[in-house]
Amino acid sequence: MLNPLVHGELSGSFTKKLESTGEIAVRQSGELSPSALVIGLIIGVIMTAANVYLGLYAGMTVSASIPAAVIGMGVYRLIFKRSSILETNIIQTMASAGESLAAGVIFTLPALVIVGAWNEFRFWPTTLIAMSGGMLGVLFMIPLRRALIVDDKELIYPEGVACSQVLKSGDEHAAGGFRTILLGLGLGFVFKFCVGSLHLLQASLEKAYSFFGRVGFIGADMSPALLSVGYIVNLNIALLVFLGGATGWIIILPILSPAAADFNLLDTAWSLWSDKIRYIGVGAMLVGGAWSVVTVRRGISKGIQELSGRYKGNQDEGDDPLQTNLSVSVIGVLFFANLALVFSIYQTMLHSMGMTFFTTIFMALLSFLFVAVSSYIVGLVGSSNNPVSGMTICALLVVSGLLLVFGYHGESAILAALGVAAVVCCAACTSADCSQDLKTGYLVGASPKNQQIAQIIGICIPAFVIAPVLSLLHHAFGIGSDAEGSLKAPQATLFASLTKAIFGTGELPADMVWLGAGLGVVILILDGLLSARKSPFRLHLMPFAVGIYLPITLAVPMLAGGIIRFLSDRRSTVKKDEARDHGILLSSGLIAGEAITGVLLAIMLTLNLDLDLGISVQITEILSLIAFVGICVFLWKTAAKSAK
Repeated sequence: MLNPLVHGELSGSFTKKLESTGEIAVRQSGELSPSALVIGLIIGVIMTAANVYLGLYAGMTVSASIPAAVIGMGVYRLIFKRSSILETNIIQTMASAGESLAAGVIFTLPALVIVGAWNEFRFWPTTLIAMSGGMLGVLFMIPLRRALIVDDKELIYPEGVACSQVLKSGDEHAAGGFRTILLGLGLGFVFKFCVGSLHLLQASLEKAYSFFGRVGFIGADMSPALLSVGYIVNLNIALLVFLGGATGWIIILPILSPAAADFNLLDTAWSLWSDKIRYIGVGAMLVGGAWSVVTVRRGISKGIQELSGRYKGNQDEGDDPLQTNLSVSVIGVLFFANLALVFSIYQTMLHSMGMTFFTTIFMALLSFLFVAVSSYIVGLVGSSNNPVSGMTICALLVVSGLLLVFGYHGESAILAALGVAAVVCCAACTSADCSQDLKTGYLVGASPKNQQIAQIIGICIPAFVIAPVLSLLHHAFGIGSDAEGSLKAPQATLFASLTKAIFGTGELPADMVWLGAGLGVVILILDGLLSARKSPFRLHLMPFAVGIYLPITLAVPMLAGGIIRFLSDRRSTVKKDEARDHGILLSSGLIAGEAITGVLLAIMLTLNLDLDLGISVQITEILSLIAFVGICVFLWKTAAKSAK
């Protein structure tokens, strides 16, 4: 495999040599090979389904780029007996497109079911909203590529750089990394199957107790996926989620609880969380969303300037295949086609031409704005810290306010507000992913045009998977309800509560929301002090707020994963790159294995298939703790080998 890379970028002399021989054209034409497209779509569909489950369960998704790149390299090495960086880059581009699309949908559209505007997830509106939002994210981002990714040296795009390192240096480890991911898949499958079908293990261990006459609570989910999420996001974020949970469940719960003597302690604890405590997280998230937009105001301005300037200029980058985007004419045709598609979706949902025209215009303007913001911000702080939830909250509040001003209210206004928020969220998520992927392609010498085509394919096909998976999970487990085993869908539940309160069909406990807002302001002040002192630990508000909003049982395994990652990194004598950290690869496999099994279990529940072994609760609790600790130890040992 020819590798024209010097210090991560194309060597000028080598590029000229390849141009003179026509080798670049040959290499670029081979990127979109049938094998790359098929493998990319398969991984993309699987990761889309997995992230739908994970996002509804834990309130966050994980990037598919690095595991997809390692799987692609492993398939080419083990099956095709060759290596191909450019084809593997197409694979990870397509796989990550579906993952980002899933995030955009699950943060918003389940709110329509939660508020009762939809009785179930409608296939065509869900699919087309996802597809059109994702397409707009790519189309609006393309004109920014050269300005942000090539010319602006301030923007580092950390996930894109990390994935390029995997592609360039990880090929020699492809077989081992591939086996590690498959092992994680198997372990995640077995663990979740033992929980959900055999009932050999418990999904969570929890206990309520009397604490000076008040209710106390302790518990943890036995979830390898949450353990792995904590490992991937690092200790800082995992600790913040835990601190948010501890604030709600360990500090505020006993204060709010009545005298414990005459109550079922466990039921009381969960009722207080559902009715009061989680709304403290709502207030904190509202402050975090508004502040996230304030903090990136310079990025907003620069992103809009770059975007408008690029549309005014000529998009034809010449004959260099390493700089050529999709043409302006193709972008224009696709944009207006998507605009017409969104208009038809809104009209079908709203049955009002005036409201449809209004929502379509503001959807386009807000998508334009937040694509520019998202593409710029992920270059500075990475996709993991991209405030998409905050942007979507702002979009929802802006549209809701305008709808009220123009006299719209009731269920149709809720549908309009959430419909706009869904498209904007999909566009923002996808543009962030597109930016990282194009940075990866730039560093490995890929064709931007081919990557953009791969992005579009990677959006259109997985979009058809999201609605069936949502419907399946909703019927099997429930989404956003207080029932035991329900998928909490924190962002969607938040948006549902906001729209119901704004349009008069529901109300929020105002005292809890204001308490959360005040707590959010305190956290922002403390984080500002840490930033001024250049502390390596930061008090980012949004993960803290999400921690309050989620059950603390989810935060405990995440904290364990973050601690394992921290201890592993401390043992390493040099900074590990993502290609050699088998802890990340094992974690990716565990997440995918558990999430995919969750979807399979939903199918089994729908078919009334249950393989309950009938083991006593006491025994299953002991077995659960032993199995989870065993997974922790195995993750630690796997990560420790990488550290060496």
